[in-house]
Amino acid sequence: MIRFLDAASELVAKVLAFLSGLFLVAMMLLACANMVMRAGFGMPVQGTFELMGFLGAVVAAFSLGFAQRRKAHIAVGILLARFPSWFRRLADTATNALSCGFFLLAGIETWKWAQFLVQTNEVSETLQIVYHPFVFASSVGCIALAFVLAVDALKILTAEKAA
Repeated sequence: MIRFLDAASELVAKVLAFLSGLFLVAMMLLACANMVMRAGFGMPVQGTFELMGFLGAVVAAFSLGFAQRRKAHIAVGILLARFPSWFRRLADTATNALSCGFFLLAGIETWKWAQFLVQTNEVSETLQIVYHPFVFASSVGCIALAFVLAVDALKILTAEKAA
């Protein structure tokens, strides 16, 4: 079961990281187009600042799970290195479980906010586009990270005592 969950969390992280990369390329193209239009024609692309904010939120949210899978986040282990392995495992499990709870709650609340935006037909200030899809996407990124953290906690709990 752990192997299945581990493979599933890897797949989710990779798919979202791929989509994050696509959105990042879109941000780069938008920034370049804005600079060319501003410098060459004196007319910047309307709503660039707004779109960069929306896309940036999705890029950040979609890359969280992949970064966790690769242990690319900052971790402070100087203090824990002095403790026995059973205590380090317990601390790692507790940290992953608490982080999982936090990001699950953040994802759920963000999802509720996106639903509220759908109900109120909220649109962006400059471009007048609905932006709830970006909020839903950010929620998915938080929930995906919570899943990856839960799997990490389970892997630590079920690992052999050699760690």
